[in-house]
Amino acid sequence: MEVILYIAALIAAIGFLVLCISVGMTLFSLKNTLNSMAGTVAGIEGQMEGITRETTSLLEKTNTLAEDITQKSAKLNSVVDAVKNIGESVNGLNNSINQITTSISSEVSKNEEKIAQVVQWSNVALEIAEKWKQRKTIDQDDVDEATEKIVKKSSKFRRKK
Repeated sequence: MEVILYIAALIAAIGFLVLCISVGMTLFSLKNTLNSMAGTVAGIEGQMEGITRETTSLLEKTNTLAEDITQKSAKLNSVVDAVKNIGESVNGLNNSINQITTSISSEVSKNEEKIAQVVQWSNVALEIAEKWKQRKTIDQDDVDEATEKIVKKSSKFRRKK
């Protein structure tokens, strides 16, 4: 019986040795995996630093752009206000022109007969002026002819002397 005990102890020792070897192999495998993982994490950390720098640069540019847009928006607001004021002025001018046109139309309708008389008298005056010009031209032609005759007679008279 003692032998069985030794055999059992030997089997237990062999089992423990196999267990230790398998745990050791697992730990070595785990060590390689952890080393690989540490390298990957280090690479990711380097990439994250690059991403962080790029993100910081992009954020600075975005802030600068946002400030520029804010300034330009403020300037554009003044332009929009000016255009709005111009539009209001044009509307006021249109209203004034409409009122004047309406006023003139109503006055013309009220004084239609007087306007017709003025037009008739204007036509008469133009006709008189035209006849006066024609008469003046005819008178001038007569004066020119008379002067010519006098000059011819005086030249004949001088030759006779």
